[in-house]
Amino acid sequence: MAKAGKTKSQAIDTMIAGYCFSSVSLLDEALTHPSLSGSYNYQRFEFLGDRVLGLVIATWLLEVYPKEAEGKLNRRFTTLVRRETLAEMAKNLGIVDRLKLTPGAEAEDTRQKEAIQSDVCESIIGAIYLDGGFDAANAFIRKHWKPLLGSGLTAHKDNKTQLQEWCQARAVALPEYIEVSRTGPDHDPVFTIDVIVKEYGSARAEGSAKRLAEQLAAERLYNQLTGEK
Repeated sequence: MAKAGKTKSQAIDTMIAGYCFSSVSLLDEALTHPSLSGSYNYQRFEFLGDRVLGLVIATWLLEVYPKEAEGKLNRRFTTLVRRETLAEMAKNLGIVDRLKLTPGAEAEDTRQKEAIQSDVCESIIGAIYLDGGFDAANAFIRKHWKPLLGSGLTAHKDNKTQLQEWCQARAVALPEYIEVSRTGPDHDPVFTIDVIVKEYGSARAEGSAKRLAEQLAAERLYNQLTGEK
């Protein structure tokens, strides 16, 4: 009975953001902040993950937008791999919560720093690549980045900003975002978000991260208000 319990615990420990690691040590290193160890930390995996993410996103964009010019593809790419996007992904996928820090780093709110959140997101991608190969990393990225890729925000102005500016230009109340629900397991959540512009309309969207659902909802409402498709 004790052995079975240990196996169950180990299975839970190796699962993160919907991916189950075969190598516990790879996951452990990917979640270890430099404050805890001299060389055993996430920095090397972060270096690798940055390159893997870039390759997957660049290839994916060429597939999805075969006729787009390089300039527009580059704007999409930049939005998908920028620090803000990675930090938000790390928070919403529960990666940040698993980060291992010294008490001193914790007291300094290191876990809340956008740069650290972005770094550990890339580290997990690098570790997945080492653990399961390119196919595993490719599947992980495409699954979690899909709402961003398909929303249209990556080539143009941020949808939430666009909707806010529409409201400001008409001197109406700013958009209000409401989390309707969060379903699914912690490692693979689905957020449902409503966005409301009082007296003008509302829209609803779902996403694997709260920010992604907000962006999709903002895009839908903006298109309703402007008549765009």
